[in-house]
Amino acid sequence: MRFDSDFWIIRPFNPVFMLVFAFFLLLLIVSSILLKGKSEKLRTTVLVTACMITLVGFFVYKYYLSLDTAFNEITASKGGFNWWGELPLQMCNINMILIPIAVTKKSRPLMSFCFFVGPLGAMMALAMPGLGFDGYSLLLPRMLGYYGTHFMVVIEGLAIVTYGFFRPSFRDLPRTILATFVISFCIFMINMLLRWTQLHPNANYFFNVETEGNALLEIFHKWIPIAFVYQIPCVLILGVYMLLITSGFALADRLREKKADSKN
Repeated sequence: MRFDSDFWIIRPFNPVFMLVFAFFLLLLIVSSILLKGKSEKLRTTVLVTACMITLVGFFVYKYYLSLDTAFNEITASKGGFNWWGELPLQMCNINMILIPIAVTKKSRPLMSFCFFVGPLGAMMALAMPGLGFDGYSLLLPRMLGYYGTHFMVVIEGLAIVTYGFFRPSFRDLPRTILATFVISFCIFMINMLLRWTQLHPNANYFFNVETEGNALLEIFHKWIPIAFVYQIPCVLILGVYMLLITSGFALADRLREKKADSKN
């Protein structure tokens, strides 16, 4: 196996990216098979432990990021590294905190949010990496941390379904939309607090204060030039996305029922 940095350069959907993605998907598949039929307590322990390990890894990664001179130079125009701007409060990595709560409390709205929103946010971050995370060797600590954390968030969100805790249904959609709004508003208030206290003058978790150049958000901001409120169209798009995914599950259930009836 080659370990030179050029071989391990990772960009969205290049061979290295797909290889790493395949590894994490395999991890999800194997763990789901091994846990099939096991007790809920064991399945909960495995998923919560995975989230806690990811959370610890997240802070280790951020520690090394704080020491990364090259990263600080790349992001100097945005103020460089700031611990208050690196908390696990983004749309994707907040799953590391919410999934343990969701599965232990058996909260369907929260599990639905973690299943639909977390992996979607993580895949968006992987498909459109920020400054300092695109076109560098995967062997760099910041790259291992960035891609490892986001891929873990993806499979942990999907594990809510594959481990048997939750299966999407149409009745979940209104409550998921409400949960998304409540969580997003709480994050917006945290952004405002961080800005007001000057702990992080550019706090923008969930991108609900500024668009940061995102093309789609820029369009919505032109329509509704008000912080937080301009993301309302995103909730509508999320609703359509959830409807499509849930329809797929409903169709699969219907086909399985027909197959069972035909055997009888």
